[in-house]
Amino acid sequence: MKINKCFKHAFNMVLHSKLRSWLTITGIVIGVAAVIAIVSIGAGMQESMNAQLNALGGDIVTISPGFERGGGMFGQRGGGGEPQATTKAIVLGRSDLQALKGLPDIALIDTNIRGSVDISYLGKTGKVSVTGVDQKVWSQITTTKIKTGRMLDSADQNVIVVGGRLAASYFIQPIGINKMVMINSSAFRVVGILDDQTNSVYMPIQMAYQLIPEKTNDIYDTLVVKIKNQDLLDEAITNIQNKLMISRHVTSNKMDFSITSRKEMQQTRADTMNSMNTFLLAIAAVSLIVGSIGIANTMFTSVLEKTKEIGIMKAIGAQNKDILLIFLFNAAFIGLVGGIIGIILGTILSGFMPALMGGLPLGRGTAVVTFNSIAMALSVSVTVGILAGIIPAYQASKLKPVDALRYE
Repeated sequence: MKINKCFKHAFNMVLHSKLRSWLTITGIVIGVAAVIAIVSIGAGMQESMNAQLNALGGDIVTISPGFERGGGMFGQRGGGGEPQATTKAIVLGRSDLQALKGLPDIALIDTNIRGSVDISYLGKTGKVSVTGVDQKVWSQITTTKIKTGRMLDSADQNVIVVGGRLAASYFIQPIGINKMVMINSSAFRVVGILDDQTNSVYMPIQMAYQLIPEKTNDIYDTLVVKIKNQDLLDEAITNIQNKLMISRHVTSNKMDFSITSRKEMQQTRADTMNSMNTFLLAIAAVSLIVGSIGIANTMFTSVLEKTKEIGIMKAIGAQNKDILLIFLFNAAFIGLVGGIIGIILGTILSGFMPALMGGLPLGRGTAVVTFNSIAMALSVSVTVGILAGIIPAYQASKLKPVDALRYE
């Protein structure tokens, strides 16, 4: 029997059992739609996360005083050992800055101090976090973009750059460019508003020393380092660590500083996202398994219904492989139709899901339906159909013509 005749017989079997076929197809549709929606949403979240992570700056390294011997979440480097009891305060100072300036791996170094200050605008007062930065290099290191105005520059004194939320909604009236605000009784002019959702204030570090009384000149809370070559990040971190150990006269067992790499934070978040996507896909796969059971049930029923017809076809010359192909085509056709409808439904669902998840951090993105996800879903649906139909198709092909003709 020719292939086209086998396909025609399989197609007629679907047409003549419409209700049962469509109920079976529905199971595949639900599974494929779930897979498409989840994969597309996952791809959209991955793109959104990659954009956020790229904005973090994979070539940025932060150095902080103190070392967590138990190990931190993101990239703290150094040897083991117990913390050493000491009465001396652990700080980062100008000597550390000078030591790092001699390293060829480093492009820029920003010195930061932080504190809490009172800010007043149009008679209203609040408390915000202020960060003192080296205004000569801060604009080249920070990954936050400016929304309105400009960044700090080397000639600035009594000026500040503020976070987007602070400018837009912290006070009753929005803070605009060139507006004057009072910080700890000193007047500052706003020269820039960041494109973020923070209440932060950034100012030249020398002005921050004057506003935060507990801070001492040339003592820093963090050193933010920009590496010249991101591909050599690990090597650069090792060189920074060794240089600071020498300058601070400490060993790997007595390290009193921590180095944090944003690249490692990127990898951790990416691994978390991949694990979540895998978990969601496993849930969607359950629907496909249920659909495959439905196909198997339909195929077994079709074999019983078509037993006599199978006997007639064999009596007039049909071979076992012809009967096998007919029922496999039938199963594959059910999987194919279910896959196509599922892809359409899944694509529609993926368009609505980000809006439904808009209040969740992971839902702040757009769904991305890729050709690979469509091809995968279609292949899976057809494969599931064929696999579910193998056993009943094999049983049908092995029926003896005499027994099939006698079957009622």
